[in-house]
Amino acid sequence: MATRGEHQTVPLSVLLKRELANEKIEKPDIVHGQASQSKKGEDFTLLKNECQRAMGDGVTTFSVYGLFDGHNGSAAAIYTKENLLKNVLNAIPSELNRDEWISALPRATVAGFVKTDKDFQEKARTSGTTVTLVIIEGWAITVGSVGDSRCILESAEGDIYYLSADHRLECNEEERDRITACGGEVGRLNAGGGAEIGPLRCWPGGLCLSRSIGDMDVGEYIVPVPHVKQVKLSTAGGRLIISSDGVWDALSAEEALDCCRGMQPEAAAAQIVKEAVQAKGLRDDTTCIVIDILPQEKPPPPPVPAPKKQVKGVLKNMFRRKSPESSSNTDREYVEPDVVEELFEEGSAMLSERLDTKYPLCNMFKLFMCAICQVEMKPEEGISIHAGSTYSGKLRPWDGPFLCLSCQEKKDAMEGKRPSGALTCGPVWIFS
Repeated sequence: MATRGEHQTVPLSVLLKRELANEKIEKPDIVHGQASQSKKGEDFTLLKNECQRAMGDGVTTFSVYGLFDGHNGSAAAIYTKENLLKNVLNAIPSELNRDEWISALPRATVAGFVKTDKDFQEKARTSGTTVTLVIIEGWAITVGSVGDSRCILESAEGDIYYLSADHRLECNEEERDRITACGGEVGRLNAGGGAEIGPLRCWPGGLCLSRSIGDMDVGEYIVPVPHVKQVKLSTAGGRLIISSDGVWDALSAEEALDCCRGMQPEAAAAQIVKEAVQAKGLRDDTTCIVIDILPQEKPPPPPVPAPKKQVKGVLKNMFRRKSPESSSNTDREYVEPDVVEELFEEGSAMLSERLDTKYPLCNMFKLFMCAICQVEMKPEEGISIHAGSTYSGKLRPWDGPFLCLSCQEKKDAMEGKRPSGALTCGPVWIFS
């Protein structure tokens, strides 16, 4: 529509498209594939490309991939697949710009996992599920995980990174200490006569995992608070592999990556599952998702590092920092891949630590709403996440974020602070 003189109004969408076209670094192309062989029918996946989100500075897209490995039935896995992403996104204020949105994702992931678990347990279902949830926005990757499924990344440089944690009690000493500190017990199954068999388990209940969604009958020390890691890829891209324990019980990270070298994601996922089943047999549901994150100007074949840059037999768990030389040459034309940059990592099961934020609270959490379940509260009804905290310094009980009474009770139960005699235990189930 014409205005005074020769001026014309320009739709906001057009301006945003122009800004995107002028950006030096384009968003990556994302290609994925999945494969599985079923033993119990309790593995489920979530694959969502190009999800659109309105934000404070325009419209952006992101992709979501999830793997849900159920046990004692499929109810928890199905429910989590259908509700987890919605719960995570609802925990982020809608007016955030892109950078704020990415910064808010780790806290929102924690809130979304806990809400999903809380809602599912109210349905009185006894099944449980491990979860690995991956959200890709541009070159930023955010991974939230509970249980023993695993997400690994191979960067274009040939380095391997773990983006998830293993919450098996057998191999996680910190989780064993957390459970015993909260009042639970950790030990092997007593076969009689003093003999102990099988992996370490949490009692009451007998689950060999320390974190999951669901499992209402195996004690509240099994928590849904996820390990969250957030990284930023270089514009050279990389390959993600998300697999259930049916794969990782048979293959190492290097073996999984090497067996599908040069394959497209769909074929790569099928090959990984095939190799795992051949190695150990089909003893469990075996599921794999392969995701290639590629520069737009390069064709789809996954990035294959030059032989001289591969480090055989070494799994790099620590992220390398950028060197002064690499950071001073960011304006030059790309010649060699940059390193993967760590943005965030936290695995604590304490919500007072996980929902704390250095950003303004109004940017990370909606005012007068529970930081977990998003229920509206009157100003005097909310309970500070720091209430009863032993932390000193700037943390005060009247500072937010705030929880409703129901979510505060959930927090206390997970941390072993439920009043004496209030803990109830259902039947004892034994899961491998």
